[in-house]
Amino acid sequence: MQETDTWLADYGEDHRDINYGAIYWISVMTIIFGTVGILWSLPVPEAFSEISPILNWGSTFLMAAVVYYFIISMALAIGMLPFVFGVATTQIWLEHSSLNHSYVAALLAVASLVGIYMGRSGNGAARAVLRDIQMMMIAPVWLLSNVYRRLGIPF
Repeated sequence: MQETDTWLADYGEDHRDINYGAIYWISVMTIIFGTVGILWSLPVPEAFSEISPILNWGSTFLMAAVVYYFIISMALAIGMLPFVFGVATTQIWLEHSSLNHSYVAALLAVASLVGIYMGRSGNGAARAVLRDIQMMMIAPVWLLSNVYRRLGIPF
């Protein structure tokens, strides 16, 4: 638990210099939807579809994220489940809608990168954007940890 606190504190320290918080945090959440959508749209081996119609690279990525969340904190992982299910449900809906799933996912990813860059504008913004891409699945956990702290929920 102490490692989780240290790790979340380091992530928070890296995000103190956000210029446009609302744009930044919306963009960080949007890049998750876009990235998972791109992964969801990639071709999968036939063995995947034999196991389940929703087993693909995007759902595998989400499952790996959930496993990681449970490793770092049971309470945070349980709190993240509605978000992960929401991302998966959105991808399933997009897949069955009349919209081009991969196009929408790519559009979301590009728009979110622009938003993240705008939120991080200043010295080292491009490097910060690359770090944010690398840590994209940590951002929602960090936000949830702040909510837990305010509500007095231990994690």
